[in-house]
Amino acid sequence: MTFRQLTLAAATALLFSLPATAQDKLKIATVDMQTLFKQYHRTTEAQREVNVERAKIQQNNNERLETIRALEGELQGLRKQLDDPSLSDKRKQELFKDFQMKTQEGVALDRERREFLQRRNTALNEKMMQKMRGILEEIRKLVEDRAKSDAYDYVFDKSGLSTSQVPFLLYTKDATDITAGLLGVLNKDAPAPTPEGGK
Repeated sequence: MTFRQLTLAAATALLFSLPATAQDKLKIATVDMQTLFKQYHRTTEAQREVNVERAKIQQNNNERLETIRALEGELQGLRKQLDDPSLSDKRKQELFKDFQMKTQEGVALDRERREFLQRRNTALNEKMMQKMRGILEEIRKLVEDRAKSDAYDYVFDKSGLSTSQVPFLLYTKDATDITAGLLGVLNKDAPAPTPEGGK
């Protein structure tokens, strides 16, 4: 079940469980899960790690491309030599054989480069998704604990969107927004920001 479906299920449960009398007043809170996720220092750190890994992959790819381009330069040189009408047939055959071997080498290197890129990017994306899932679960647990400790009947994610991309929660009367307090808890152990270019 997706996060959106869970939110919809919770809202449906709320509608069907509203008290018949005004005596039983529900205690409702809202939270902005997107804000908590984006501004949590662990999310920022995870994104920074991913960016470093992606830069390493790109650097490795660039090095492989340089090797392939150097090989393409050699092939152009061989092609020019093959166009020389003064070459003997024996020399032309030697050059053509060399040209074929280098062409095959270039094709193999480029195929290997593409496979490397796909393999490393797929692995990195999976690693990132696992980290993000872990962070979201940590935030969800914190919201749940706060709801229990403060005796909220329901906590709604005000950043959630319906399938038609309309905010799911349009209005709540007397709902307490607990986002800022939770963000303070999440970032209480955040490392001090380092100055630009600092170590």
